[in-house]
Amino acid sequence: MSTEDEKKLSQADAQLAKPAKGHFSMVRNFYLADVITLMNGICGVQSVLSSMRYLLSNDVRDLYSSLVFMPLGMLFDFMDGRVARWRNNSSLLGQELDSLADLISFGLAPAALAFSVGMRTHLDTFALTYFVCCGIARLARFNATVAFQEKDHTGKVNYFEGTPIPTSLSLVGLIAYLVHHDMYLENLPFQTIEFAGKWDFHPLVLLYVLSGTLMISRTLRIPKP
Repeated sequence: MSTEDEKKLSQADAQLAKPAKGHFSMVRNFYLADVITLMNGICGVQSVLSSMRYLLSNDVRDLYSSLVFMPLGMLFDFMDGRVARWRNNSSLLGQELDSLADLISFGLAPAALAFSVGMRTHLDTFALTYFVCCGIARLARFNATVAFQEKDHTGKVNYFEGTPIPTSLSLVGLIAYLVHHDMYLENLPFQTIEFAGKWDFHPLVLLYVLSGTLMISRTLRIPKP
């Protein structure tokens, strides 16, 4: 890599681009904001595992654990950008870490939760897969276009193109309400609707389809606070 190319990278990115000088050289290049971002990812993974554990245990406490980890991940997601601006350091690595952590905490984890509470038919799983794939596409588009978007004096983009993936927490809040009132599994509202004779789905899963569709919208622009 040329010296000119290195100047375009942050110090952490430039170090990563050089030949490795130790087994844990990447970890040593983490900024504080990157560590906070990883905490978001940890919360997302714990949420998914808690949903999976519920399928084995049928213990509602596992569902509550899954529900709690997602907003906790949101707290870390909120903090990492502010810490990066406060310390005036950011990196391409941090940007990629943020997207991957968000995908787990606000894409995969809400889908796993929906499956755990009863949205388990074949059409339900297709809808949940669509939701997660929309999250992947939305985050990839952001990473590919963020360098060209208008920004304020702090370096923040002025608006979201499509709804940001953490808005999936609104679905999590709805499921939390249903779990609290024992309205899940066979008690899910509206139960199932039969489609084409042999296919059925839960109408509630359409909220996931709507959420995913709004994430990939090119015309919906939401001012960023």
